[in-house]
Formats: sequence, structure tokens, C-alpha cells
Amino acid sequence: MDSPIYTPASPRRDIQGLRALAVLAVIGAHAAGWPAGGVLGVDVFFVISGFLITGMLLREAKETGRVSLVGFYARRARRLLPAALVVLIAVAVAGWFMFNRIRGTQTLWDAAWAAAFASNWNFAAQGTDYFADTGAVSPVQHFWSLSVEEQFYLGWPLLLLIALALVGRRRLAVVVGVASAVIVAASFGWALVQSDSQATVAYFSTLTRAWELGAGALVAALVPVLRRIPRVIGAVAQWLGAAGIVASLLLIDPTSGGFPAPWAAGPVAATALVLAGGVAGDARQRHLFPLTNPVAVFLGDASYSLYLWHFPVVVFAETLLPASEFRLWIVLGASLVLGLASYLIVEQPLRYAPFLGGMPRPEARAAEPEPEPAPVPVVVATTTRPAGWAPGTRYFPGSTRPTVAPARVEPAALAAPVAAVTTAPAPAPESAPAPAPRGDATAAWRERFAAQMFLATAGLVAVALAGALWATASGHGPKFGLPELAPVASAPQVSGDPTADLQAELAAAAAADAWPDLNPSLDRVMAASSGANPAHDCFSPGATTACGWGSSDAPVHIWLVGDSTAMAYAPAFRRIADDSAGGIRVSAMGMYGCRFTDVLVENDDPQVMAGCQERKAAVRAAILADKPDLVVMSNAFTLGRAADGTDLSADALIAAQRREAASYDMGGRMLHLAPPPQGVSLAACYAPTSSPKACDSAVDGTWRTMEALSEKAAAEKGDHALSSLPFTCVDGVCPPFAGTLPTKYDQTHLTVEFAEHIAPALRQALDAAGLLKPR
Repeated sequence: MDSPIYTPASPRRDIQGLRALAVLAVIGAHAAGWPAGGVLGVDVFFVISGFLITGMLLREAKETGRVSLVGFYARRARRLLPAALVVLIAVAVAGWFMFNRIRGTQTLWDAAWAAAFASNWNFAAQGTDYFADTGAVSPVQHFWSLSVEEQFYLGWPLLLLIALALVGRRRLAVVVGVASAVIVAASFGWALVQSDSQATVAYFSTLTRAWELGAGALVAALVPVLRRIPRVIGAVAQWLGAAGIVASLLLIDPTSGGFPAPWAAGPVAATALVLAGGVAGDARQRHLFPLTNPVAVFLGDASYSLYLWHFPVVVFAETLLPASEFRLWIVLGASLVLGLASYLIVEQPLRYAPFLGGMPRPEARAAEPEPEPAPVPVVVATTTRPAGWAPGTRYFPGSTRPTVAPARVEPAALAAPVAAVTTAPAPAPESAPAPAPRGDATAAWRERFAAQMFLATAGLVAVALAGALWATASGHGPKFGLPELAPVASAPQVSGDPTADLQAELAAAAAADAWPDLNPSLDRVMAASSGANPAHDCFSPGATTACGWGSSDAPVHIWLVGDSTAMAYAPAFRRIADDSAGGIRVSAMGMYGCRFTDVLVENDDPQVMAGCQERKAAVRAAILADKPDLVVMSNAFTLGRAADGTDLSADALIAAQRREAASYDMGGRMLHLAPPPQGVSLAACYAPTSSPKACDSAVDGTWRTMEALSEKAAAEKGDHALSSLPFTCVDGVCPPFAGTLPTKYDQTHLTVEFAEHIAPALRQALDAAGLLKPR
């Protein structure tokens, strides 16, 4: 990066050390989960960027009286774009072939947003929880921080240019300091508000991160004052700042809330202290050896490429590598190798490439007129020695010497004091050669980087081959190529008992090592999501009427109500009605995201929060008016919070569901149908190279607790409760398919096809409980 105003030509070594510390902390947090606050390394980067960029712009304005936006943006593009574009292209291509189609397509879009310097707003709009481990993580999610910096690079120089035009170069630093202080105060204040109310948006927002870049800019504006600080005091400040950064990385847990404000203030202030303390010292900062040693400086130099590559390696490893004690070391090794290769092959060479404007072109120099050679001074010395004396000979007063012509003496050969000097042009040799050119920029670039690029490429290939051989031989490497399809002969025998046959299909799926030929495919059901559900419109926030299936004259009328898990059961009840020969009618209405409890459970969708209570009241009124023969209620078996932020336990949620059901006045004709247990994210576990076992899930503890409480409450109140395990799991394992049908399209919800498939087993359970009789 370009040097700021206070530095000599070389960058400060302590800043490179800070970069090394920051990138190692981030890599450790993403790859190993340690240190707890490792992601705060990004905040360190923000402060450094604000400091260096502002310092560079102030120096340019001071020395030239202007700020060249074209030059600035050209330097930024050469510095940042080549390595970033290589990573984005590599990740997009790899994701398309290695991920499932839904995730591969999303990766393409995420890469496009990153290339447009707007990935932070993309992830904020998606509602991405940076710290959640609930789904398929984008392999370019870490580009959000680069987008924040790039937006700063686009806007901040324009503000400095306007300030320069208004106040001139002498007062520019003062104006920049005041502006930086205002930005820090305003952005930090907004970050405090939004970190509490919209933590996901606050994490990614440029508006809530600007104060961190502004803190670095403020230090840069104060450089003239900071130069007066004694070096000893500056050194102490740097050690205190470095200790503060380390303490922040170890002690602050961003997942606990209050982030980026107020907790990011710790590493931001500590980084600013290191930067400010080093202003008055020399660029090498020898006293701060942990940050200025050669290894730290080199890692700091390569920190950008290391940051770019580490996160895709972590994400792809989760999909491609089997879980083992070697996976972490493979991830760390691959991140280091790819990062250093990118630095040596792409980042450095293209940053200085003449064809990108990184080095002056030789023809530009040749166009400049060469200066005339300076006149050679001819010295005539005045001396007391007689004529004919030549330097280097001994002279004795009174003696005589042969007369010789006076000699012209070059200045470098003078041995006697000079009395008078005259200048005259020296004759040039008759065949003097033309002045040598000042250098070929392309040749100089090749000389500097050709060997480096060749050796780094050769090293990358060698390490990749060695790693692939080791991984293959040891069994720790990924399985490439399409997995084999499960043999058709493995299908279970049909017994005629719907529940037993379903359990046999689930058992066969849980034991399978290869995917069968699913129809519909997982890609298709994930793409369709809930949109393929026939009850989707009756469960949307804007619904006004219930869905209905079966004959209006049917003697048995069933209502299906609840949140999205009830909606996922709707195809099963539709089939029950269709297959009943006019004996059963089903009405279905609810709202996805709206639990049917007598307390309002918090949801991220403002439409759900606005309409949930009204929807429950409308359904209650319809049931009281219709007096159906059976009401089936299904809600998610996950914990939640009330609208006022109060945590709701499993006991509280089941009790609230029971109170809501009691308001329907159904007596003993109320059925609480458990949702399927929470599974793994199909978008994360399913890939063309994966095994179906990667998508198997166990029955989680929260589900078991809420199911037990539901069974107990039903027995006490005279209601009925029905477990979903006979339809979705076998021996505690919930596979992603049964027969040739995918069971879910996400972590929770049944596919339309599988819901229809379980209809006979579901009707069997309802008949066994005596619930399909007229009231």
C-alpha cells in the first residue's frame, strides 16, 4: 500500500505486523473456532485502512496541492482487483460443479455482488447471520469486509477533494480531522442503536462500520501533532495497544451481542494506539519485535491474499472432506499455500505490471529530451613554483627545470590548493555513443517477478500433487466424481401395512451409502421450496380464506392449523380427503412463521409479526363457527422468544399452544401433530460428490423435550398427540429420502411428494385413535 505522509519510502513494519496478527486471528476463528474474538481482526484491518489511505491522500495534497482521483483509483484497482477476481472466479466455478444446483447458483450471485463491491448489503438483505451455523455458508461471505473498505475507497477521496477545494492544503488536515471525528461519533452512535435492534444488518452495514475506518483517518489527520510525542511514550503506547488487541481477540465474544457496538471499540481503540504511538519512531519499530520481526512482516505483506483464500477453503472443506482430526491441518495448510501462491503469482506481479500502469513505460521516458552533458571544469592553478613544474615532481627553491607547457588538471586529480577556477566546455570524443536509456520497464518487471512467479507456481503444483497423493493414500481426501446410485434391488419389500412399509423405506435409506435416482431431485425440491405446496396461499400473511379439499357434504370435517409445519402436512391431508370417496373434508389455514400459541412468538418477518395475532383470531372464529369434527394443530418444536424479548422455554411454548387450542372448544377432538425433527441443511450437506449419510440427522434434544411435554399435556387435558417419528425417522435417524422421494426441502419441512406419500400411514394413525368419526 502507498506510504502515508509521515513514513519514508518503505512501509512501517509494525503495521505489517498488525496485519499479520489480524489475518491469523481471522483464519483461526473461521477454521478452528479459536480465538473466540478472532473475527475482530477485521476491525483491525478497518482502522489500518482508514489510517493509510487518509495519510496517503493528505500527503499528496500537501506535496502537489491536489488529489488525483484517477491515480488513486488506478492504484487501488491494481492493488485489490487482480487477486480478488481470481478468487471470485475460482470459487464460482468450483461451487457450480461441487455444490448442489441451488447452492451453486447462489454462489454465482454472491460472487457477482462481491465483484460489484456490495456483498455486505447482499448478505444483510439475505438476513445472513454471520455467527449462525444453521445452513449453507457462502464461500465468499468474507468479502463483506472488503466491500465496506471498497465503498470507503470510493467515497472518502471525493470528500477530501471537496475539502481541499474549499480550504486549501494548509488547513486540510484540520478539516479532515474534524470530519473524521464527526463520522466516528455519528456512526458509532448508530451502531449502538442498530446492534441492539437489527444485529444482522448492523454487522454488515457500512453505516455501522464507518466509525472504525474514521478512527484510522482521525489518527492520520493528527500525525503532525503525534510527531512531537517522545519516542519512549510512543513505544509504551504501542505495547499497550498491541496488548489490547490480543486481549480483545481472546476475551470478546461477538456472538454474545453488542457487536459491532460497543464491543468493537476495544480492538479499534487498541489499533489506533499502536498506529499513533509509532508515528514518532522509525519505520522499522525494532522495539516492537512481536510485530516487526521478518516472519510477521512477510505474513503482513501477504495478508490480503491469505484473507481472500482462507474462507473458501474452510467452506469447501466442510462439504468435500470427511470429518477427521486431519481436516483442520488440511484447511490451514491449503489456506497458507493458496494465499502465498496468490501473493507471489497474482497480487504482487500484477500490482506492478507495466501493462496495467504499474511501472513507467520506457517509451514515455524516451520521449523526454535528454539533458546536455554538464561542462567539465578546467582548472588553472596559481602557484609560487616556477613555470614548467608539474604536479608530482619535487621542487627545490632556486633550482631550474626545463620549460614545459602548462598542464590542464582534472578536478579529481588536484593535489594543491585551488586559487582560481574557470570553466569551459570539454571537447567530446568524435564518436561518442548515445546516452543509455533509463531502463526498460517491462524487462525490469520480468527481472523482478519472472523467477518468483515460476518458482511459486512450481511450488504450488508440487505441494498440490503431494497433498493429493497423501490425502488419497490416507483416505482423508475428498471423494471426486459422481457417487454411484443405490441399486434398485435394495428397495424394501411391501407388506401392505403403510406404517411398516414406510419404516422399511426409511431404514433402507438410513443404511444407504449412495443416492438413489430421486424423483423429484433434491435440486428441484430445494428450488421449489414452499412454493409448490398447495396450501401456500392459505398460509401466507395476505391470506383471507382457508384452503379446502374434499366434498362439502362429507360427514367428517377436519381443520388443519398452525405455522409452516402445518402447511407442510397439508398435501398429506389433501390426499386423505381425495382418497376418502367423499367421506372427509379438510380446511387448512395458518401462517408460516406464526406459531399458534396464545403469546406472540418473535419472528424476523415484520409482515408475520404484524398479522400473526389477527390470523389466529380469524382461525379461532372460523373453527368456533364451523364446529368441525377434528382440529389438527402443528407448530415448530424449537425454542423462541416472546415479542417483548423474553425467552420462552419448551414448557412455556407447549403450555401456550395448549391454551390456544383450548380456545377452540373442541373437547377431546383436538390433535397436536408433532413436526418432523430438525434436520441438517440440505443446501449445506448435499453435493454431487456427497454421500447421503452426510444428510442424515438425529432427533435433537429440544424436539424430544417438547414432544414429551406435548404427550403429557394431551393426556392430562383429554386431547390427542401424535408423533412424527413413524413418518420421518427410524431408530433415531432421519434420512434425507425414503424410497425414491426426498423427505424434506430444507431442515424442517416435508416435500409435497413425501407428504402425499405418508398420507396412508397418517390416516392409519388417525383411524387407530378414533379421530375420523363424525363428532
